Formats: sequence, structure tokens, C-alpha cells
Amino acid sequence: MLRRLLVDIFFVIALSALAAPLSYAQADGAYSPYSIFAIGDVSRQGTAYNRTMGGVGIASRNNRYVNIMNPAAVTARDSLSFMADYTVYGDNKVFSQGGIKSVNNTFNINDVVLSFPILRKNMAMMVGISPFSDTGFEFSYRYTDPDVVGSIGNISNTSTGSGSIYKSFAAVGYTFLKRISVGAELDYYFGNITKYFTTTISDASYNGIKNTIAIQTNAVGGKFGIQYEQPIGDKVVLGVGATYSTGARMKGYYTDASYSSGSVAVDTLYYRSDTLSVTKKARIASELGVGITLKRPDKWMVELDYTRSDWSNSGMENISGFSAASSPFSTTVAEAYRIGMEFVPNRNDIRYYFNQVAYRAGAYYKNEYYKLYGKNISSMGITIGATFPVFRWYNGITVGLELGQRGSLSDNMIREKYINFSIGVNIFDIWFRKTQYE
Repeated sequence: MLRRLLVDIFFVIALSALAAPLSYAQADGAYSPYSIFAIGDVSRQGTAYNRTMGGVGIASRNNRYVNIMNPAAVTARDSLSFMADYTVYGDNKVFSQGGIKSVNNTFNINDVVLSFPILRKNMAMMVGISPFSDTGFEFSYRYTDPDVVGSIGNISNTSTGSGSIYKSFAAVGYTFLKRISVGAELDYYFGNITKYFTTTISDASYNGIKNTIAIQTNAVGGKFGIQYEQPIGDKVVLGVGATYSTGARMKGYYTDASYSSGSVAVDTLYYRSDTLSVTKKARIASELGVGITLKRPDKWMVELDYTRSDWSNSGMENISGFSAASSPFSTTVAEAYRIGMEFVPNRNDIRYYFNQVAYRAGAYYKNEYYKLYGKNISSMGITIGATFPVFRWYNGITVGLELGQRGSLSDNMIREKYINFSIGVNIFDIWFRKTQYE
């Protein structure tokens, strides 16, 4: 009965994936005061399969799941298989600063990916779309200086922002000498970010000010990957992997405007529109990643990953819309350390369903790509999850939970605690089979 229930749930979620591309533009990707800087929060990469293991995947090769962390991993498959992945996630956050607390929840699509063989049995391709970064914030404060308040009335400042940059990609992988796999990926980044900074004065004889920054951008980049597996004994396999993502020069349009508004008059104080990459230059940073894994196929696996990305020459500190000039912001080197593991009690058990379930756990520690007041902002967390087999082949539903923290309460900083969840649908089928009977 449990298996039948999971089958029904699987098909309901799979059908909803058809509407995924339409909802990308309307969904709120993230909410965090830290997303006010640069291009916002750089999203956690990977499908639900990767997210439940702390985000590892650079060295992983698994023929049951789509792994988008390394383009070389696309060849880890049954030769005639068609695979797809659709993941949604929810972020639940609690912010603390001094004695103030606030809570926010968001829900969005994480990825839509298709994978299939091409030309030869040792070649394969995948195409998909996923968020690359998200901007979402809203906060306000009031001036409390009695001299100012007594002279011109109450003054309040409100800051809001929203938008996302998405990454669409197409990757091709090839395996040769049975153990070496290489892959190349073409990435296209696109999206919009809008930020508003408003000052309002209660005395009607004074005008307020509204500053607007709008960024419409696109960029083209690439990613290269390699993986190698070496059997150790009869049952254990050692794997290593590496990836390199090229930098991407941001193009598009940048608008910076300031308006005076109130009962006295409405006027444009300042307006400027520039072309990104010409008068305003900014880049998405390149990234290097390495990983090592040890596994017993269809039983257990453990992986360690490290990634490094240098944003210090991205140019974002020189653009007011990216830098939020009133804040002590600077770009720096982003680093991440991740560990993940998977365990399957008995993949072929036909009596006890939960012995077929793939159980996963992971942890990570990372430094963000920016500094505040000259100090690194770090985050850390743990993940757990499982994939429940559905129907036949390798179809399944993956559920995951992530608990973590970013920032701290020291130096009047904002501490962000979060409990996030993800749900992924893994679709698997065998295509291109010759009909044996008419």
C-alpha cells in the first residue's frame, strides 16, 4: 500500500514539473539581508540528490541520478536510459540582531534537468535550468536624533530588493578507456535585479527621496570536468574528480535613478542608464573544484569536495547597484568544504521496502564571496535525506532537510539560522529499444 501511495505522489509531482518554466519568473527565490550585496545570494548548486549530501558531487558517478555538479558525470548511466530531475525547495529563516528577531519563508524551483545518450553509448548530454543567485530583502529604520526629529519630523528609511539570475546549461560528456570521463558545459546566465532605497519625512513641507537601481543582465560562461575511477579489490571503487568554471563577463543594462517625491513637488533628481561591460564592468568569478569519493556500488558511498572562487577582481565594488555603497562591503575569495555520504541497506530486497531506500547525510562549511567591515561571512550546516523508490527502474522521490547558520551576533552583525527542505523527482526510463514482438 505504501508503494502504491508513493507511485501516486510521484506522478502528481512529475506532472507539475511541466509548469516549472512558467513559474520561474514569478517565484521569490530568496530572502536575506545579506542578499543586498552584489548579485545576491549565490544559490546552492545541485539537485536534491546533491543537496541531501551536503552539496557534494564533483567526484560522484551514479547511474541512478542526474548529477549536475560535474559535466563529466553525465556519462554515468545505463546506455539507453533517459533521465530527468525536478527539484523544489523551501527556505525557512530566523534573523537575529541585538534584541531584534524576524522570520521569513520562501519557496521556489531549484532545477529542471533532462539527460539522454547521444551518438555513442559512451556519450551523453544534459540540458537544464537552475537559479544561480537570488536577491530578496526588505527592512527599515528610523532616525532617532531628537534634534533632527524636532526640526523636520520623523524620518524613516526603507530598503527593498528582489530578483534572480538564472543559469541555463547544456553539457556533453564522453567516457574513454572505461574509467576516464570528461565533460564540457555551456552556461548562459540571465536575469533582473531591482533595488529601492526610500527616505520618507513625516512633515509634508519636506520631500522624501526614492533611489532606484535596476539591473538587467546576461552572460556566457563554461564549465569543464573530469572524473576517474579505480577499483580497489573486488567491491570498492576509488573516484576522483575536478571541475573548472570559467568567469563570465556580465552584459546588459544598468539604471540608476533618484526621485524627489512628496506634497511639495515630484521631480527627477538624477537619472543615468549605462551598458554593462562598456561603462560598467563586472564579472561572475571563475571557480575551481576538486573531489574524492570511496564507494561500494549500490551499497554505500562517501565523498569530500573543495571549491574555491576568487571574486576580488569581479568589479562589483565599483558599481553602486552591486556594492550598496553605504555599507562596508568588499568582494573576496569564496571557499567551501563539503562531505557527504549515502547508504542503502539492501537495494534488491523484495520483502522490506525501507531496505531499498537510499539514506544520505552531509555537512559543509563555506566562506561567502564578500566581506563586511573587513570580516569574512561564513556559513555552516548539516543535511539529511533519502530517496524512496517508486514504480520501476530507478524512479524515485528524494526528500531532504538542511539545518544551518550564516553570520554571527558579534560586532552588531546579523545571524541567520535556517531550516530548509527540498523535494526532488527522479524520472528514469529506457529509450531507443528495438521492438521484439509486433
